[in-house]
Amino acid sequence: MIETPITLFWFRRDLRLNDNAGLYHALKENESVLPVFIFDSDILNKLEDKYDSRVEFIHQHIEKLQQQLLTFNSSMIVLVGTPEEVFKNLSNQYKITKVYTNHDYEPYAIKRDKEIANLVHSFGASFHTFKDQVIFEKAEVVKDDQKPYTVFTPYMRKWKSKLNSWFTKAYPTQKYFKHFLKTIPFAIPTLSEIGFKPTGIIFPDIELNQNTVKHYKEQRDIPAIKGTSKLSVHLRFGTVSIRELVLKAQVINETWLNELIWREFYMMILFHFPHVAKGAFKPNYNNIPWINNENHFDLWCNGKTGYPIVDAGMRELNQTGFMHNRVRMIVASFLTKHLLIDWRWGEAYFAKKLLDFELSSNNGGWQWSASSGCDAAPYFRVFNPYEQTKKFDPQLKYIKHWIPEYDELTYLKPIVDHKYARERVLSTYKTALAIQQS
Repeated sequence: MIETPITLFWFRRDLRLNDNAGLYHALKENESVLPVFIFDSDILNKLEDKYDSRVEFIHQHIEKLQQQLLTFNSSMIVLVGTPEEVFKNLSNQYKITKVYTNHDYEPYAIKRDKEIANLVHSFGASFHTFKDQVIFEKAEVVKDDQKPYTVFTPYMRKWKSKLNSWFTKAYPTQKYFKHFLKTIPFAIPTLSEIGFKPTGIIFPDIELNQNTVKHYKEQRDIPAIKGTSKLSVHLRFGTVSIRELVLKAQVINETWLNELIWREFYMMILFHFPHVAKGAFKPNYNNIPWINNENHFDLWCNGKTGYPIVDAGMRELNQTGFMHNRVRMIVASFLTKHLLIDWRWGEAYFAKKLLDFELSSNNGGWQWSASSGCDAAPYFRVFNPYEQTKKFDPQLKYIKHWIPEYDELTYLKPIVDHKYARERVLSTYKTALAIQQS
C-alpha cells in the first residue's frame, strides 16, 4: 500500500474538468486528488449490443480527460468492475481518506451510492457528494405546501423565480489543478478490453450553435432542418456544464431554456415518485389491456409500419442513435395509441438505442405519450401521422432522407388503419379507466 494519504474523485455523469462541483470541492479542500472512473460491470453486463454508442462516447471523453490530466503530471485510474469491487481494491493500494463525487438521482445510482458510502466509511474514509448536473434538485423547487409539483408550467415558473446568478456561477476548478496527485500515467483499457466495439457513429459537436438556439422556437419542430442543439448527449454525460448552458439560454432563447427546465422537471419527478421507473405515474393506467403484438412491435422497431413519418424516425434512431424530438412524440404516440403496445416496450427500445438516453426524460416522454404520466397528453389525444407530416414535413424532406426508396405508389401498406386504430384506443382507454373508477 502507498502510505501517502490521498483523496479520490469519482467521475460519473460529469466528464469534464471545468466547472465541476464535486471536483472543485475535492481540489480546493485537499491535495493529492486522484481521479477515478469505473466502467460499472453491473450496467455494462445488461447491454446486449456490444456496439453501444454510449460506451464509445464515454470512452472517447475519458481519453480526452486523460490527455488533460497528463498536462498536470497527473493521471486517471480507469477500471472495469462493480463499484464495490473497485473501491475495495483501491483501499488495499492507497491510503484513502476522502471520496468525492457528484449526485445522481436514478434509483440504481441512489442505492449504489449508499452502499459505496458505507463501504468507504468502513475503511475509515469520508464520502462527499455535490449537486452538479442540474440547477435545482430534489425538493429545491416545490409548491408552497412543500409538496412536489406534478404539472410542468407552475414548476417552470417557480424554477425561474428562484434562479439567480449564484446558481449559474461556474466552479473555478482550474485554480486548484495543482492539487491533482502527481503520478505516472495509468493505462486506459481499450474499448475492446471493456468488451465493446466501435460503432462508427459521429457524435454531436460539444460547441453550442448559437444561431440554432436563437431560432429554436420557430424551427425546433421541423425535423428536416438542424433546428435543435443536439447537446442532450453532452448533458447526459456531463461533458458540458448545465450552468454554462442555462446562462446562454437566458440570453439567447427562453424556449430553449424551457427545454432545459423540462429535463430537471422529469428528474424531480423520478426522485419523488420512483415508482414511475417501472409503472405508470397514474396507477389507474397500469391496467390498460395492451395488445402487445410482437410482429407489429418488430415492424415499428425496424421502421416498416407503412407510416412514413414513423418509419423515418425509427430509421434515424437505428442508424444514428438520435431522433428528432417532434418525431419522438409521433412514433411514441403511434406505438402506444395506434398499435396499443405497452409504453414500457417502447421505453426499453429507446433505452437501448438513444445516444442521449436518460432514464427520467425517456420515461417522462413515453408516459406523456401514453397519457399515463404527470402532466401528460390526455388519452383522447392521438397524433395523426398524416397530419403531423403535413404540418412538420410538408415537402417530405425528412421522410425521403431516411427512406430513400419512398414512393407513394409502392411504399409499404400501413399495418393498421388510422381511423380504426384511433377508435380502438379511445374505446380501450375509456373502458379500462371507467372500470377502475367504478
